[in-house]
Amino acid sequence: MPKIKVLVVDDSAFMRKVITDIINSSPDMEVVGRARDGLNALAQIHSLNPDVITLDIEMPVMDGLEALDRIMKEHPLPVVMLSSLTKDGTEQTVKALQLGAVDFIPKPSGQISLDITQISEEIIRKIQIAAGTRKKLQNLYRGTDITPGRNSTPIDKWPLDPAAVLKKIVLIGTSTGGPKALHQVIPSLPRTLGAGILIVQHMPPGFTKSLAERLDGMSQVKVKEAEQGEIIVPGCAYIAPGDYHLTVAPQINHGEKQLLIALNQLPPRGGHRPSVNVMLESVAQHFWGQMVCVIMTGMGNDGAGGLTLIKERGGRTIAEDQSTSIVYGMPKAAVETGRVDRVVVLNKIGAEITTMLQ
Repeated sequence: MPKIKVLVVDDSAFMRKVITDIINSSPDMEVVGRARDGLNALAQIHSLNPDVITLDIEMPVMDGLEALDRIMKEHPLPVVMLSSLTKDGTEQTVKALQLGAVDFIPKPSGQISLDITQISEEIIRKIQIAAGTRKKLQNLYRGTDITPGRNSTPIDKWPLDPAAVLKKIVLIGTSTGGPKALHQVIPSLPRTLGAGILIVQHMPPGFTKSLAERLDGMSQVKVKEAEQGEIIVPGCAYIAPGDYHLTVAPQINHGEKQLLIALNQLPPRGGHRPSVNVMLESVAQHFWGQMVCVIMTGMGNDGAGGLTLIKERGGRTIAEDQSTSIVYGMPKAAVETGRVDRVVVLNKIGAEITTMLQ
């Protein structure tokens, strides 16, 4: 079987060398080229025809974001970003995922991470996953404009009412490819939706806040990172913080039922914290109203078990169609339960949620 061909792009000669050694240590992949900046990378892509590109964000001449934009428009390939944990780094990483990067790897100790060998297994695993998306990416992106939409004026949001009665809830679970998918689904939801929205996106600590802030800037509903003990209200989407399970807890206030965010750091479920199944199981146990559950692109089967419980409680269920799922793992597992009501392409999911809640 042919080896996975990788192009390593980083402005640090040390990082290029170490990342190359990590990749070449895996018997099923090899580094076919190394580039010091985005412009140098673009010049090599056509001649090397790599299967995957690892791309640093902060580089001179042409940075990672500009290079990624060019790659996805001119020669769509799976790209795995390497990013720092600074505020700027997390914001740029979320933008890269919106532009079409398959995944990202946080550098453990800054731009030049002398200890990057500590995450060798993660680098190899994510490159292997990314390589499997090449054909799908080329089908989805070739000939399309993938520039993120920008709003010239702030979106007029309705003020949130903490006393509003919560009668409807939308539950979304996703993983690899999820940030870009969320950038299509959440902005398509109307501010009249009248539902609280809970989201689990598999992401490490530090990145979910930037994801929430970016989504909030382009959506009619309010989007925020979930906080312990806050009341879930209609018109607001809550994203589980990295490394925390998102569960819910009911309370009675002046005779009305309310639902609170309850975060915890119990052991990971299926290797994930946050876990989609943990969120869905908690809502199935504690929520009393109308529910819609959506499972989108991602590796593995997180969410399939919880979706079954939501369906048993009378909820409606949606899985993303294979044709638009960057990784058809989680939606496939959901469909295989036999409890999915609708299989929907990505750009129709927001409308389907709205219809199901009417």
